[in-house]
Amino acid sequence: MNEIHDLALSLGKALGRTHEYRTLAKASESADEDREIVAFKNQARRLEQSFQSAIERGEEPTDVDLAEYEVVAGKLQASSVYQSLVAAQANFERVMAKVDASIQEGMREGASSRIILPS
Repeated sequence: MNEIHDLALSLGKALGRTHEYRTLAKASESADEDREIVAFKNQARRLEQSFQSAIERGEEPTDVDLAEYEVVAGKLQASSVYQSLVAAQANFERVMAKVDASIQEGMREGASSRIILPS
């Protein structure tokens, strides 16, 4: 199990050095420092909680809340800082999908091996 942990740590370090991860970290930091984005995200989160509470009570969210949410979401999505964050997340997710596919391939090859490693 130590070998697997060491390999995972090494993979994490390598991922942290990728252009995609560094771009994502920078975009995330920029979004966290942008007061307007933080305010929009907080407002959206508050409305989502309100929707969840209404649903749990067996009610529909109000039209006013739904309209407010659409406005907030639209403003958030129109922000260039937020657009940069979304693009960076998508690029890093593509990297992670390739990594996952490689791990799955390795697992299939490992499963067909006659050698069994101790855990």
